[in-house]
Amino acid sequence: MLDPPAELSGEDVLAQPVRARLFRLLAELKREARTAELADQLALHPNGVRIHLARLEAAGLLTRVQVRAGRGRPADAWAIAPGARPGGQPPRAYRDLGRWLARSIGQRRTSATGLERTGRQIGRELAPAEATSSPEALERALAAMGFAPSAPSHSGGHRTIRLGNCPYRDVVRENQPAICALHKGIARGLLDVLAPRTALAEFVPHDPDQAGCQVGLRASGR
Repeated sequence: MLDPPAELSGEDVLAQPVRARLFRLLAELKREARTAELADQLALHPNGVRIHLARLEAAGLLTRVQVRAGRGRPADAWAIAPGARPGGQPPRAYRDLGRWLARSIGQRRTSATGLERTGRQIGRELAPAEATSSPEALERALAAMGFAPSAPSHSGGHRTIRLGNCPYRDVVRENQPAICALHKGIARGLLDVLAPRTALAEFVPHDPDQAGCQVGLRASGR
């Protein structure tokens, strides 16, 4: 069922069940996916899926790129838009965070170094399968997790990503050093898989209510 072509907010557009499923699937994949792949995973016809994806794009929740595979017309591929916040709303974000912290405490690595080490393991597990190895893949994963990364700035061989949303802000207020150490480790783990030739040069936390944390990257030459 499709709604009329009226202007819809992100919240309204997700009220449609198929679009909600598509958005959730892309958030779980944490990478771009083609229309045919999404249709196949949801057992739906690609033509109808394409219309729903276009509505999500118009609402600012998805971005579309064209990818070429051999001859013929390039195919559309879709990913969570940087400004969308799929992981930034309860209950999912807090359930994940609670599970990760429980895992850290269970391993008795409660120092900042231990939390970062555990976060790195988690980041490797969170890295999307079949993603292209590149710093851009990290940005797509962060967007899918609800961090709303902005377009990176470049200075020499450095690349800085600013995070426009903190999906765990309520918990961060209780213990910012611990949560940020875990997040720093997660960023390292994602890089290990998604951009192994890129190192985490800096991780600068900010006020969770204002967001703006900075993730600095540099080519490692590995």
